[in-house]
Amino acid sequence: MTPSTTRPSAIKHQASRRQVLRCLGAAGVAAVLGPRPWAQADARRDVPTPPELTQALPQARLQGSSRFRYYGFHVYDAQLWVPPTFEAAKLFSQPFALCLIYARSLKARDIAERSIEEMRRQTTLSEAEAQRWLQAMTAAFADVRNGDRLTGLYQPDGSASFFLNGQATQVINDKRCATLFFGIWLSSATSAPALRRDLLGV
Repeated sequence: MTPSTTRPSAIKHQASRRQVLRCLGAAGVAAVLGPRPWAQADARRDVPTPPELTQALPQARLQGSSRFRYYGFHVYDAQLWVPPTFEAAKLFSQPFALCLIYARSLKARDIAERSIEEMRRQTTLSEAEAQRWLQAMTAAFADVRNGDRLTGLYQPDGSASFFLNGQATQVINDKRCATLFFGIWLSSATSAPALRRDLLGV
């Protein structure tokens, strides 16, 4: 074999990597959760509280964190911030915040579309709901780049407030939408159960 010769298996592997990268960068397949996720627990507890939670979630503490990978590629780090009296069994009857610190660039529309797909894993959505929520989430998320922090704050009244790098972007006042959105990571129907366990500590 000459130095310029490439094994067929290597060519196949390189092609596969290119396909995954196209999915990550163009289609946003891994914007939230995908069919082959991999989560790695992050045991750090010395993480500073995001400034957007100082007033919105007083005395917030880090319940759990995890690194989300897709086909081995680092997509984001997830953090679940909760009040001192938080109980995982009563998740949606108390406030909490989910922070995603992205490791790559993704379009807001791609994140929103993938969110709708994952919400449909939990229940049936009407087309009207899907379109309404798609527009609201696209406005809430904004495009993200490597290092950006997207925070979603859930309140027991069913509202969801979103922040990008500490700046408010959108409030969605729809309890069904909010519950299903955060359920992408925290519901028992999630497509990434290991990540859920890391976040909730269950």
